[in-house]
Amino acid sequence: MAKVENNKKKNVNIKYQRDKDRELVKGIFKYHEAPGGSVSFSFRKYKGDPIERYDLVDGNVYTLPLGVAKHLNSNCWYPQYEHINGEDMTAAHTACGNGKSISDMNISKKVRRMSFQSLEFTDIEELDVPQDKIVNVESLTV
Repeated sequence: MAKVENNKKKNVNIKYQRDKDRELVKGIFKYHEAPGGSVSFSFRKYKGDPIERYDLVDGNVYTLPLGVAKHLNSNCWYPQYEHINGEDMTAAHTACGNGKSISDMNISKKVRRMSFQSLEFTDIEELDVPQDKIVNVESLTV
C-alpha cells in the first residue's frame, strides 16, 4: 500500500515540476564560447514531451521555457583541468597553514559554454550560475 502512495506522490511531483519547467521566462542568451555566434539544439526533458528545436544568437532576447533556461545554465559547460607544480605554489604553501609541504595540485573547474540571463525576477538559483566555477581541488602532500 505504501509503495502505491509513493508512486502517486512521485507522479504528482513530476507533473508539478513539468508544469513549472514549461513556464516561460524572458532573458538574454549568452554564448560565452563564441561571442556573437549562434547555436542550434534540440531539447526534451520529460518522456512523452515533443522534441523542440531552438536556434539562439548571442546577445538576443528570448522567451524560453524555464526548463530550457535551466538547461542552458546547468548543463552547457565543460571541465578544464590544470596541474600546478609545487615550485609554483608559494602562495598555496602560506595559505595551507597546516605545516605540510604541498608538492603538486590538480584543479578542475567548470567553463561555461553558454547561459541564459533572466530579465525577470525569479527565485530559481540555476539561472544565476557564475561563468567559471572551481569544482575540484586536489592537493598532493609529501
